[in-house]
Amino acid sequence: MIRVEGLTKYYGPHRAIHDVSFEVAEGEIVAFLGPNGAGKTTAMRIITGFIPASAGTAQVAGCDVYAESVAARRHIGYVPEHPALYPEMRVRQYLGFCGRLYGMGSAEIAEAQERVIATCGLEERADYIIQRLSLGFRQRVCLAQALIHDPEVLILDEPTIGLDPNQIRQVRELIRGLAGDHTVLLSTHILPEAQAVCERVVIINHGEIVAEDTPQALTAQLRQAQTVFVKVAQPADNISRLLREMPGVSAVEKVGGDPGAYLVDTAMDSDLRDDIAKFVIEHDWGLLELRAIEMSLEDVFRQLTTQEKGVA
Repeated sequence: MIRVEGLTKYYGPHRAIHDVSFEVAEGEIVAFLGPNGAGKTTAMRIITGFIPASAGTAQVAGCDVYAESVAARRHIGYVPEHPALYPEMRVRQYLGFCGRLYGMGSAEIAEAQERVIATCGLEERADYIIQRLSLGFRQRVCLAQALIHDPEVLILDEPTIGLDPNQIRQVRELIRGLAGDHTVLLSTHILPEAQAVCERVVIINHGEIVAEDTPQALTAQLRQAQTVFVKVAQPADNISRLLREMPGVSAVEKVGGDPGAYLVDTAMDSDLRDDIAKFVIEHDWGLLELRAIEMSLEDVFRQLTTQEKGVA
């Protein structure tokens, strides 16, 4: 549904993105992740037709966003990083205005207004003046305008920025509810957002794609070892050495501040938790806790985006 190939964008001598390529399948929700200044917003603006690329192509629903700009935009609902609403208008009035911009007829607009008001939970605020709404409800209005023409594709640039935790949860639930009926590309630098909402992630750093896969697959690719957390009741001076001598153990690290806690690295293709538990019990150290340490999406993100690569 979204196909991006070789996108490059220069602002004068500054290269914002370089050779960016990825795809988003129909009905999929994909997170476009990157640190601030990585090139996320530039790529989103090109995909939505707001700015041209210096090189490369972007297609939405089979339409080239540059050569067939008007046709492509009819398939897109866009929530920019800083939504521009008309604060003096009422919610229902504003949505009708947006419908007319898309060339919708009066009857079609009336039906669409009720649909998006219900979808975005705006029933009790439909006749409010927009400037009197909270930031969370204004964000819902922005999402409603993006849905008014029932687009196949939604482009959401930092859709929860500036919201409080309750508002963030509400907006995430709205986005999850759109899966299947809409294809969603969601730009964010907030890792819990991507993990809570998206099926797949595309990570950009210094203007280039550095990874693309499910969080689970990226974790598996980046992990060089299985890590097991072990806590014993009676730590001995030789625990680290003895654990390190076990077959399959590559490293043992003592956890600072806890004299009985250790991180044990083992080969990726072996699960030594049972062997480690038996080993601790045999030495009468008193096993208090043993669990695998999972690599989080935050760990993946940090590893992929903190490598030096020229000047940002």
